[in-house]
Amino acid sequence: MLALIACTAATTAPTASEHADAPVAPAQAPATPPQSITITGVDLHDGTVLRHGDTYYLYGTMYGCGFHWGDPGTPWCGFGVSTAPSLAGPWSQPTLLFDPDTAAPGTGKTFRELCRLYGAGCFNPRVVQRAGWGPNDGAWILWFNAPADFTMRRANAYWVMGGNNPAGPFGPQAGPPFGSVNKPALWSCHDNGDFSLVLDNPRPPMLLCTMADQTLAAERLDQWGTGGQPGQPKRHQLAGATRAEAPGAYRDPATGVWIMTWNELNCGYCSGAPTSYATAPTVDGPWTSPATVNSQWGSTPLGRRGISATSCGGQPRTVFEVDGAAYQLIDLWGAGGNQTGAGIHFERLEYRGEGAPNQPHQPFTPWRCGA
Repeated sequence: MLALIACTAATTAPTASEHADAPVAPAQAPATPPQSITITGVDLHDGTVLRHGDTYYLYGTMYGCGFHWGDPGTPWCGFGVSTAPSLAGPWSQPTLLFDPDTAAPGTGKTFRELCRLYGAGCFNPRVVQRAGWGPNDGAWILWFNAPADFTMRRANAYWVMGGNNPAGPFGPQAGPPFGSVNKPALWSCHDNGDFSLVLDNPRPPMLLCTMADQTLAAERLDQWGTGGQPGQPKRHQLAGATRAEAPGAYRDPATGVWIMTWNELNCGYCSGAPTSYATAPTVDGPWTSPATVNSQWGSTPLGRRGISATSCGGQPRTVFEVDGAAYQLIDLWGAGGNQTGAGIHFERLEYRGEGAPNQPHQPFTPWRCGA
C-alpha cells in the first residue's frame, strides 16, 4: 500500500531527447583544496554544495521568514541557493529554489502548508545533475524530505522536482523541458529521515537515508533519478548503526574504498555531535566499521569508528565533493527552534587507511575545525 500511495502523484519522466542546462566540463580545481572553511551570515542550513563550471552552489533550508521547528504556528520559509566564485565565498544572497506555494500533489496542500504541518518542517535539499548516468540529458534534480507527509499518511517523506538550471527554479514553475514535481516510489528508504544522494556514475545515484528507528538504509535510484529501482535488494541496518542520522558517502580516489559518514546521535540541532564512519568496497555495501577492542573492559563501543567526537562543535549533515576533494558539511546550530543565524562548516575528509594492530588508530587526517 505504501508503494501505491507513493506512486499516485508521480509525473511522467522527461524523455532522453529533451535537454536542459548541458553538462559542463569541470573547470580547473584549486592547486590545494582548502582544509577547513566556516560560512556565517548565510541563511542556508542542512544542505549541500556542488560546483558547475566556475560557480559554486550552496543549497539549504531557510529560516529567515520566522520558521521555528516544532511550532506549527510559524511559516515554512522554503529552500534557497547561494552562489560563489570559490568554496570560501563570497556567497550571494540566497534565492528560492521553488515557490513554497507550489501544490504538493496528492496531499491537498501546498508545500508551505505541508512543511509547516505539526511544525515538522521540510529539510535536506539535495541537487544532482543527470549527467554521466541515465539518459545523460543534463536535467537538474532536487530531492528533499517533508516529515509531515510520513506522519499524515504514512507515505515516504521524500519529494523530487525537476529543473533546467542548478540555481532553479525547480518544479512546475521551471517550465519545459524538465520542470516537474514527483512523489518517488521507494522500497528501502520508505520512512522520513535525513538523507543524501551519492553519485556513482555511470550508474544512477544511491540514496542513503535515515529510517524512523534511527538506523541507516540505502536504495539505488532509477535511470531518471526520480524514484527507486524496482526489484533491487533491500539495504537496511547499514554498518549496524542504531542511533544514527544524516548519512553521506564518497569514494576515496587513492584507495578506491567507499567511505560513509553519519551523525552518531539522533538529535535535533545538536551541538558537538560525533561523526562516525564505515567503509565498503562499493556504495552498494556491505558497510563495516572498525571493531572496538577489549569492549569487555569498558571500551566505548563506538570509539574506533569516530572521525571526530565533537564535529567542530556542530552536527554532521552530509558529504559533498568539489575540486577533487570530499568535505563533511557540518551545521553549527544555535539555541532555539529558529536557526537563521546558524553557521555551517566544511571539513575536508582525507582517508589514510586503517592502522595496523597495536598501533595508533587514526584513519583520517585530524580535523582542524578552522584552526
